[in-house]
Amino acid sequence: MIPAPIDAVWDRVSRMEGINDELMPYLKMMLPRRHRGKTLADIEVGTSVGKVRLLFGGLLPLDYDELTIVELTPGRGFREESSMASMRVWHHARTLTPLTLERTEVVDTVALRPRLLLRPAAPLLARFVEHLFRHRHRRLAAHFGG
Repeated sequence: MIPAPIDAVWDRVSRMEGINDELMPYLKMMLPRRHRGKTLADIEVGTSVGKVRLLFGGLLPLDYDELTIVELTPGRGFREESSMASMRVWHHARTLTPLTLERTEVVDTVALRPRLLLRPAAPLLARFVEHLFRHRHRRLAAHFGG
């Protein structure tokens, strides 16, 4: 639960500044130059954004995400289907639901399938992703004073 109105939460989660604040200190995402400064609403649905670099600690190249937004409901959520250097499949859906005028529920659903060499580490990767999204929710709530 995020202690803020849905419009304020959407404004935060649809901008790279907000996304990166959620991810830090673990990761930072860097969009290709042609998309920098854009929000999710500015990205063409169904078209690859290109290679989004993932930087460990915000500095060290760790992975890339060939990101495609396949569904977008401004103010309510999105669904992405991507592949990464480390993941054959990365599907992420984020849904925002107003609980009251001043509280918003944020639900993230992730499905992943590591590439062949990383499949033995799949349980560890799943635990890390679970931890990362709990961390993201804590950071998002903290931004709004929660």
